[in-house]
Amino acid sequence: MSFDRAHLERPALEVAPLLLGAVLTRDGVSLRVTEVEAYLGTVDPGSHAFRGPTPRTAPMFGAAGHLYAYFSYGMHVCANVVCGPEGEASALLLRGGEIVEGLPEARMRRPTSRNDSDLAQGPARLTKALGITLLESGADLAEAPFQLTLSDGVAPFLAGPRTGVSGAGGGAEYPWRFWLPGEASVSPYRKAPRLVGRRV
Repeated sequence: MSFDRAHLERPALEVAPLLLGAVLTRDGVSLRVTEVEAYLGTVDPGSHAFRGPTPRTAPMFGAAGHLYAYFSYGMHVCANVVCGPEGEASALLLRGGEIVEGLPEARMRRPTSRNDSDLAQGPARLTKALGITLLESGADLAEAPFQLTLSDGVAPFLAGPRTGVSGAGGGAEYPWRFWLPGEASVSPYRKAPRLVGRRV
């Protein structure tokens, strides 16, 4: 399915299954999304946007179909697809995917990868394999260097607690992680650490 912003203008929990199987391309490297996490802005204590807009989170409050990128622990870039009505700050963290085009480039960017299935297994690996930078936060995923192609229909999926989210917003009350079963590129579930880390 070609990019249609209207499909992303719905609540994050509705869009999440639609994003599974979608293909995100950046400069010739394409990734089939196999795992996402939903974050619901100002009503979600696990979200960066919970306390309202800041210069960093401004893209989350913008139009659906844009990128929200941030540094995790000051070391790694993580990327989200903004969704929902403008102003609600919903987003889907891209947690895992399979490289389906541009493998040589992705391998060069991830020389420590053990095999192709873990090139984008986890949000930091995913952005590195695609070459996404913090400077691209706010980029329109319908414009170069990006191209987002949604899948036709909803494939069977599983859902469970978000991984690594501690405190309010974590645990079984928030089964907002969605993934395609049986995919090697899905990241292992990780319980929240004792110390609160940065969250989407």
